[in-house]
Amino acid sequence: MTIDADARPAKDAGTYRIGGDLQVNRLGYGAMQLTGPGVWGDPSDPAEALRVLRRAHELGVTFIDTADSYGPFVSELLIRRALHPYADDLVIATKAGLARGGPGDWRPVGRPEYLRQQCELSLRHLGLESIGLYQLHRIDPAVPLADQLGELTLLRQEGKIRHIGLSEVTVEQIEAARRIAPIASVQNLYNLANRGAEDVLAYCEGNGIAFIPWFPIATGDLARPGGPLDDISAEHGATPAQLALAWLLRRSPVMIPIPGTSSVTHLEENVAAARVRLTDTDYQTLSTTT
Repeated sequence: MTIDADARPAKDAGTYRIGGDLQVNRLGYGAMQLTGPGVWGDPSDPAEALRVLRRAHELGVTFIDTADSYGPFVSELLIRRALHPYADDLVIATKAGLARGGPGDWRPVGRPEYLRQQCELSLRHLGLESIGLYQLHRIDPAVPLADQLGELTLLRQEGKIRHIGLSEVTVEQIEAARRIAPIASVQNLYNLANRGAEDVLAYCEGNGIAFIPWFPIATGDLARPGGPLDDISAEHGATPAQLALAWLLRRSPVMIPIPGTSSVTHLEENVAAARVRLTDTDYQTLSTTT
């Protein structure tokens, strides 16, 4: 395993074209942790949150994932404050479909009028005329899928969104969705310690759909001292978090990990994972470690 220095290390992760035309570097940033406890309210250190976002782009991150429900809207507003006007290479992805009642409270709402309202609010809060990737945060079981995706299709036809994505779905749900609208991405829980979405990943690979694993380092569990990657990281000179992210990047060419943090120090550590080169032996060892 070698680590090659570079001023913008995220670009060493390679690129992927979401929807066939929206090119991003494959190591992105997830902005959920920029909010307060329970993904609710303002961060304890707003200045550091702004530094994290600006530093992410300086390091070559060109894909930032957020949602209207993070705060709510706190994350989107921070992104605008930190990065607007946006660089030409920067893609902001956001999501709608989960309403918030308080810290830790998430409720699916997929009524067409709600999704349209939230899209309009996200456009305003982010300062965008069109959202590059707009994801249905959860499928609402109380609303016909055709109604939910039908509204997103209308928003796409109006130019308010460019591509449609899904989150936490099964293969069957993706297939049903694709009969209604083109699907450019899927965002499911997936990491080295939790590979329950292998069938979804395989489907995405086979159909040219971006796969965005959330909690890519298991909310820090894979990076904790005394964790399962400690021995391997000591041997190879990379941190456990870097190994977990490098494994994801090696796992599939459609993979776009989005590690999140509220610390510039942790951000720099995470983005450096793009420079980690796993040998075949490294990859197989990691695959059987957890």
